[in-house]
Amino acid sequence: MGTLSLELEKKLGIAVERMPAFPKSVQKILEMTRNINCLPKDLVGVIEKDPVMTMKVLKVINSAYYSLPNKITSVNQSVVYLGLNTVKNLALAFAAVGILPRMNAAGFDIQRYLLHSLTTAAIGRQLCSQYARGEADPGDCYIAGLLHDFGKVVLAQYLAPEFREALERTYGTDGSGGVPLHQSEREVIGVDHGFIGAKLAERWQFPGHLVDVIRHHHSDDHAPDAMMDCLRVANQISRMRELGDAGNPWRGDETCAAPARFGEDLEQVALSLGDLQKIVDDAMAFAQVGAER
Repeated sequence: MGTLSLELEKKLGIAVERMPAFPKSVQKILEMTRNINCLPKDLVGVIEKDPVMTMKVLKVINSAYYSLPNKITSVNQSVVYLGLNTVKNLALAFAAVGILPRMNAAGFDIQRYLLHSLTTAAIGRQLCSQYARGEADPGDCYIAGLLHDFGKVVLAQYLAPEFREALERTYGTDGSGGVPLHQSEREVIGVDHGFIGAKLAERWQFPGHLVDVIRHHHSDDHAPDAMMDCLRVANQISRMRELGDAGNPWRGDETCAAPARFGEDLEQVALSLGDLQKIVDDAMAFAQVGAER
């Protein structure tokens, strides 16, 4: 992508600014985690002052996904069992799910988008645990998967005619699939959803590396790293298995996005993850909890 025109830059800036902010408790968590001297008890205190967030965190931690031996009754207990980063990322994930719009003028299916994002997040976390242990945090890979396509939500809400045209180019006239969505977005709008998503992540004050991964997950010339590798391949597996839909159908000629780490056989990587139905079931349960007010 070249230099943006002033008109496009202004339009995109307005669109990003119109997106809802995270709840104050989550904004505070992000602010505190930028301080390396932040104490776990301080973060726990912030989460516990938000009763809705506390309820959601405890509900998921006590779900079948974590299969903990004893019922967890406090955020502090959650940190002991799962670690601070996992609990922090749960809070961020709930905040992201909670601000999704229910409808948009572009005809973009938000519920199917959410299922794609949640399954990509869960697959990315599992890929990190199996293929990138010690190189990246699985919880961070989860957040990258959850947020990688959030730019599409901005486009569907505030640049709906252009985004609808990009979707139409991607699906093709016969529904069999045209060009990749990020390519059609660049042609129609001038930037892709990764660029917009990164702008939003910057506004939400996410860590720089996460912003960078969101921005460049469709950039062929970006240097690979563990989080990027896991995100790209998780995205492919979710699309290949049609787990939800984020407007970019699987094309049969696609090859593994990170062969140096995972090998050439994407199908074999998918099989190594086991039964993906559990990931789908967990994603749907998470979506239900996240949407509760």
